[in-house]
Amino acid sequence: MTAEDEQRDGAPARPTTGRALLWTAASVPLPGLAHLRMRRKVAGSVILGVYLAGILALVVWSLRLGAAEADTMTLLATMALQGRWLLSVMGAVFVVAVLWLTVVVHSWVITRPPGAPRGTRVLGAAVVLLLCLTIAAPSALALHGGYTAYQTLNNVFQAEEDPEMPPHDEADPWNGRERVNVLLLGSDSADNRYGVRTDTMIVASMDTETGDTVLVGLPRNLENAQFPEGSALAERYPAPYGFDMLLNELYQAVAEEPEALALNPNATDPSADTLKKVIGYNLDLDIGYYAMVNMMGFRDLIDAIGGVRVRIEEPIPYGLEGGVLEPGTHLLNGHDALWYGRSRTNSSDYGRMGRQGCLIKYVAEQVDPMTVLTSYRRLAGATERTLSTDIPQSKVPSFVELADLVTDEGSMSTFQLSPPQVNTANPDWEAIRGLVAEAVSGGADEVAEEPSAAPSEDAEPSGEPSANDEPTEWQEFTGLGEEEPSEPGRQVGEEPSSLEALCP
Repeated sequence: MTAEDEQRDGAPARPTTGRALLWTAASVPLPGLAHLRMRRKVAGSVILGVYLAGILALVVWSLRLGAAEADTMTLLATMALQGRWLLSVMGAVFVVAVLWLTVVVHSWVITRPPGAPRGTRVLGAAVVLLLCLTIAAPSALALHGGYTAYQTLNNVFQAEEDPEMPPHDEADPWNGRERVNVLLLGSDSADNRYGVRTDTMIVASMDTETGDTVLVGLPRNLENAQFPEGSALAERYPAPYGFDMLLNELYQAVAEEPEALALNPNATDPSADTLKKVIGYNLDLDIGYYAMVNMMGFRDLIDAIGGVRVRIEEPIPYGLEGGVLEPGTHLLNGHDALWYGRSRTNSSDYGRMGRQGCLIKYVAEQVDPMTVLTSYRRLAGATERTLSTDIPQSKVPSFVELADLVTDEGSMSTFQLSPPQVNTANPDWEAIRGLVAEAVSGGADEVAEEPSAAPSEDAEPSGEPSANDEPTEWQEFTGLGEEEPSEPGRQVGEEPSSLEALCP
């Protein structure tokens, strides 16, 4: 059809190639505009109307999110960790992208001049392809991100709930419980080492109303762990002596004979499940879930979130090559953060436990939902490689909200089952249960906010407790002059201590 034919039919004459490309380009931010230009009023009005209605709906939704009581980014992170939301969003993105691309291509079809030279047509098609890429590229990025999150959700978290646990209720996700207990495990498995040892064992007990959290640290060298009556472990290692190895070796002992020793051989990880239940039995705590990370994988997780800021007051030597973490405030990468929480050079298991508690505090304070959303690719990859847990997918959004409550409103304290309050070689489990119960309930309300006063800089260390003052528990235990441990995070006494006071 020639320009004269179009004008006789009432249709506008088609613009030149350059103007046609401009109208097509305008259809990217305002789809339907080219159709209106070509007097296709119904199609143009419908396309532009639906587009503007969608934009308006997004604006209203964003405003409602901003006005909601819950933190907006926490809500978005919660939605991003639900499979049905991910699939719905991915489907919506795909449909919108296809329709948008169709409108752009059709805008070029109805505006390009007929009979243009071959070179002009090729150039026009190339420009339209570039315009389509401005829509296709971010859409593909969003779809890839959704798929990555969905895959990680399915590979890390359990699709089905534990039949031994009450079914998930979104209105009451913790089934009326005042506290939720999660066993945090750090394993030292590596290619050059046999088996798995859980050198880090911390029970995080979180108040579901206030977010107040007590970290109960179990030393790796706790001995004589007891087992539930009638279990295969109790028959193999009977009371009163119990387990004849260190507590950090229990995981591997079960892993070598899961069918014979595991409390639930059908669990996804029978060893971790057994360790969770054994620790709960010995502490008289209902530990609902565990989360285990390989210590080398921990390095990748810290790198994925961009590092963690830590204040170091004394040099921390580490490794066999003479590495040192120097004093000062540093943004530690994964490698250095790993050694901050792992080094025992010129230190001890208990000093390392203290630093691990501080590291949990620093990460909890510094990692927010925005960090998770902006670092999801690296974080998802590191999580999938290194994290194993029995937390079901249905509970993940609730844990995100609880974690946000812990960091925004709750306090964090630590109670370590280490000397002098516990004899790790011959622990009194009955006494330990009482200490733990007091720490996570009544004792958590009376957390020591400040450590004992440090000795005066002008005072001469005598090596003996002062005759004029009552010796501290640490002085009685060590026989030294200092009133408290010098290592960060090292808790002493029968009451939990605030990590704010213990950590620099």
